[in-house]
Amino acid sequence: MAHVAIDIGASSGRLIIGEIRNGKLDMKEVHRFANGFSKKNGTYYWDINHLLTEIVKGLAETKKLGFTSVTAGIDTWAVDYVLIDEQGERLQEVVSYRDSRTEHTIEKISKLISKETIYEKTGIQFLSFNTLYQLYEEKKELLEQTKHILLVPDYLGYCLTGRAVTEATNASTMQLLNIQEQDFDKDLLHLLSLKREQFPPLVQPGEKLGPLLKDRFPEYDLPDCEFFVVGSHDTASAIAGTPGFGEGWGYLSSGTWSLLGIESAKPITTKLAYEDNYTNEWGVFNTYRFLKNIMGMWVIQEVRRHLPQDYNFSKFVEEAKKVKPYQQFINFNEDRFLNPANMVEEIQNYCRETKQPIPTTAGELAACVFSNLAIIYAIAIKDLEEITNKKIDRLHIVGGGSNNYLLNQMTADMSDIPIYAGPSEATAVGNLIMQIIAAGEVSNLAEGRKLIEQSFPMQTFHSNSLNREKLIQSFQSISNRLKLTLKESE
Repeated sequence: MAHVAIDIGASSGRLIIGEIRNGKLDMKEVHRFANGFSKKNGTYYWDINHLLTEIVKGLAETKKLGFTSVTAGIDTWAVDYVLIDEQGERLQEVVSYRDSRTEHTIEKISKLISKETIYEKTGIQFLSFNTLYQLYEEKKELLEQTKHILLVPDYLGYCLTGRAVTEATNASTMQLLNIQEQDFDKDLLHLLSLKREQFPPLVQPGEKLGPLLKDRFPEYDLPDCEFFVVGSHDTASAIAGTPGFGEGWGYLSSGTWSLLGIESAKPITTKLAYEDNYTNEWGVFNTYRFLKNIMGMWVIQEVRRHLPQDYNFSKFVEEAKKVKPYQQFINFNEDRFLNPANMVEEIQNYCRETKQPIPTTAGELAACVFSNLAIIYAIAIKDLEEITNKKIDRLHIVGGGSNNYLLNQMTADMSDIPIYAGPSEATAVGNLIMQIIAAGEVSNLAEGRKLIEQSFPMQTFHSNSLNREKLIQSFQSISNRLKLTLKESE
């Protein structure tokens, strides 16, 4: 049986066919397309029609390759939503989470309900773009006209099958689900003047969504296609696609965002977890992704965009190798790096403000980004161990960032634990694994992960000797000093 992973990230999307052959998962990309947000009348929007069209084109390409009957699943980024009216029509374009409309919304809401209470209810970290804050800033007249609020992958599934659902792993990122009641929290919905019935029923990964309604797309020759619900938050799929076994393993899903954490059987909502802003996103098979959001490859993507000469990411790595690392200490988790007008200038301004060497060349900028991400990862691992009271003795790096051997080695050096890199297509792999389990080709997630381990080679990185403690102290000192300066100037 052939399965199609429809995997859409912030900068690109692709359709990948997966089949089990000779005891291994064989994958082939059949269609790739660009994605991104653009500014219109002062607001950043996604082009959701473009995404839907490209999915259908990809399915048509699948049919051309001779696959007349397939299953499919959709994953995308989290938190962004679509408003649907009584006629099933979209009420407005889809606002991007990187829009500035929620810049101060956490402060507004925390005056109405404390952050401690929100965390106790939801277990979800405080990020300015969480759906809770986006909906708080949404136009009230639009919400009053709304029949269904659908997250992006659920909306795409709705357009393709006609069935509206709320997939649980993605819904958890909204900061609206009560972690004890396993449903939308009544107090938070009341805060937003929303009704529970405006959100379609919660469903779990592995459930059948429905057949592709081919008659909606008469201009395309499409295969018979049964859609399944997968971990529709790309991180949920990525962790499902991580070959971790037993105790002591952590993961780093490295893409536009870096998500560093552990897979847990229970949520962790302690005071320390709240203070360090760790999150309890729901995972596949009733697990929890206890993790930290880190700015990730977005920084180097934006550096690339603002350099006069184009560099691919392997060229950035080669240029960074020529530069001495750890020459600047920058906390890329600060809000100023979320969506600056020019990332290169923002990095350079940070260095001026903190009286550090200013990186100018592509190699210096890349080395600066990779050095600091490695330090941030190492700090997050130590925090994770303290919060969970569990030793992390190995880290699986998956996603596109796992191909960055220089950053992998730096992460091993700074964290002083072995790094296992791969698979780079973990999100698509996890998407496919959920379909394969739902189709009965493997029995459970452990079996699925064994299949992944057999199918994809992994690179191992071990730490080298360096004064990691001094480097981490320097990073923390500069970050704390800048925070204090900003606070005094307010």
